[in-house]
Amino acid sequence: MEKKFKRTLVTSALPYANGPVHIGHLAGVYVPADIYVRYLRLKGEDVLFIGGSDEHGVPVTIRAKKEGITPQDVVDRYHNIIKDSFEGFGISFDVYSRTTSQTHRELASDFFRKLYDEGKFVEMESEQYYDEGEQQFLTDRNIRGECPRCHAADAYGDQCEKCGATLSPDELINPYNADSGNKLVKRKTSHWYLPLDAYQPWLEQWILNDHKEWRSNVYGQCKSWLDTGLKPRAVTRDLNWGIPVPVEGAEGKVLYVWFDAPIGYISNTKELLPDTWEQWWKSEDTRLVHFIGKDNIVFHCIVFPTMLKAHGDYVLPDNVPSNEFLNLEDDKISTSRNWAVWLNEYLVDFPGKQDVLRYVLTANAPETKDNNFTWKDFQARNNNELVAVYGNFVNRALVLTKKYFDGKVPACGELTEYDNTIVAEFVDVKSKVEHLLDQYKFREAQKEAMELARIGNRYLAETEPWKLAKTDMGRVATILNLSLQLVANLSIVFEPFLPFSSKKLREMLNLASFEWTSLGSTSLLAEGHELGEVGLLFEKIEDDAIQAQLDRLERIKKENEAANYKANPIRPECTFDDFLKLDLRVGTVLECAKVPKADKLLQFKIDDGLETRTILSGIAKHFNPEELVGKQVCFIANLPPRTMRGIVSEGMILSAEDNEGRLSLLTVTPATKPGSEIK
Repeated sequence: MEKKFKRTLVTSALPYANGPVHIGHLAGVYVPADIYVRYLRLKGEDVLFIGGSDEHGVPVTIRAKKEGITPQDVVDRYHNIIKDSFEGFGISFDVYSRTTSQTHRELASDFFRKLYDEGKFVEMESEQYYDEGEQQFLTDRNIRGECPRCHAADAYGDQCEKCGATLSPDELINPYNADSGNKLVKRKTSHWYLPLDAYQPWLEQWILNDHKEWRSNVYGQCKSWLDTGLKPRAVTRDLNWGIPVPVEGAEGKVLYVWFDAPIGYISNTKELLPDTWEQWWKSEDTRLVHFIGKDNIVFHCIVFPTMLKAHGDYVLPDNVPSNEFLNLEDDKISTSRNWAVWLNEYLVDFPGKQDVLRYVLTANAPETKDNNFTWKDFQARNNNELVAVYGNFVNRALVLTKKYFDGKVPACGELTEYDNTIVAEFVDVKSKVEHLLDQYKFREAQKEAMELARIGNRYLAETEPWKLAKTDMGRVATILNLSLQLVANLSIVFEPFLPFSSKKLREMLNLASFEWTSLGSTSLLAEGHELGEVGLLFEKIEDDAIQAQLDRLERIKKENEAANYKANPIRPECTFDDFLKLDLRVGTVLECAKVPKADKLLQFKIDDGLETRTILSGIAKHFNPEELVGKQVCFIANLPPRTMRGIVSEGMILSAEDNEGRLSLLTVTPATKPGSEIK
């Protein structure tokens, strides 16, 4: 028997306040959560949407150290940037707070202390990586080394970004401090652990038997962890940034961020509703739903529920609709590599187009598998779907009404068989969309909403009211009345998905209020109702705007390649005597030209201080011959002559190759006499 709830508490993963949020965050967590919350509100349900910034943890301290500022400076800056970005995209939180608030600090401390006093933790000594130079223990994220799976050289202690493997620091090959570069040693330290293994039987019953309806990716990951066997997990760390462990003798230790952060859902609710927050967290008739990304499944389905169970007073999550990851242009989104579309920058680059991104991200939502965002697809979906389908139908219906009926809703006459067929196609849209949204199938629900616009376009194309206007205005009136009812339905059904466009459309319709319950109705607009000012609902996105984004990504890719450049290994040793055999000289270029029918070769005439010599060099793709005349170059003078393309080459010009394969000629400063020896 399905349980009936009186209210729904929706949480979304707390983003780290160490940088802006990007489209991966939006697609994976915040847009689907916002769609769901807006839908519940439209139905008149009692719902709270809780969000906030996760302001503790290592990513914050890494950013602070990198910029030479305090961790508080970091979180103050990015909390506001993140909050403004969410507001800009219409993410309709009831509260968006932070884990550095006094309310959170007190509640998290009390939560820990209750479990500590009741003996729910185990204290254990373990060996952890320590940087003797910096005199500090390191968290997983501070540690880098060679990945044991793909052998990438710079995997983190918790994850390899190249292959995606979940790791522990002990698995890394040659681990080192990511900040200092220092090699690490193991040192003993004592911490408190949550004994997940003691809760395994309960978790197996609660997840594997009681929540088989969870998404397959969520259920599968939980089962994999349970099948492997759970182990105690530390709830404290040796750090100086975070909530101090509220226990005597715990100086220099803070609550581990994974323990600290989810309590933020509770503290943020308390901050919003100081007198009634417990009703939302401690009443069995509250439905708790977590929206997260797949990297947080274990924490929200196994760890946090165990914390809540151990505490004993709180409701447990009813569902955890987690999405997979979104890639960008076929490459994994990475904050550290700046490979992302940042929401604060998008709002500047594409003003007024928040709904376009919401639409595209929902259409490509990584609900069951990783998906990919490309700027070309973004442009195509805007131009071919939002503009050419949705916007086109709305514009035609409204413009034709302005033209033939002075902008007033015409009377609906007798419906034809075809009219009734069209009506039958959309009257049940409410039940279809609700069914999909109740199952957290946001991509399919949006597709169903767009079907209304497709029906409308087909209806106008088949009935051709602009032709009938010459002979049968009564029929035109019926066609446009029905079309306008469809438009009004679009303004309602898209409200959860495209809130800005829906508001704009209702202004065009002069529709002051609406009810979700009326979705599917053919009498949303009364006869004689006067429309508002008609404009374009969506605008075409031109190629130059897309090319600017692609150029930016290409620039970032090159910057990353340069930053990660590592020189080739040193060649095997040669003797000093061998080196002395080389006669290295400076010469002045007298003439330079391309060798006919040889794409790579340039022919140089060099003044070597004794006479002139000819040298061929395979650098034609890197230099214009004319620019090299008069330049001084370094060359090997005593190589045996070599014939290429029928030309005898007497030496080798020296150059350096960078990470992008670009060549730079070796020269001397200041200029010197041709024939000068290089020593």
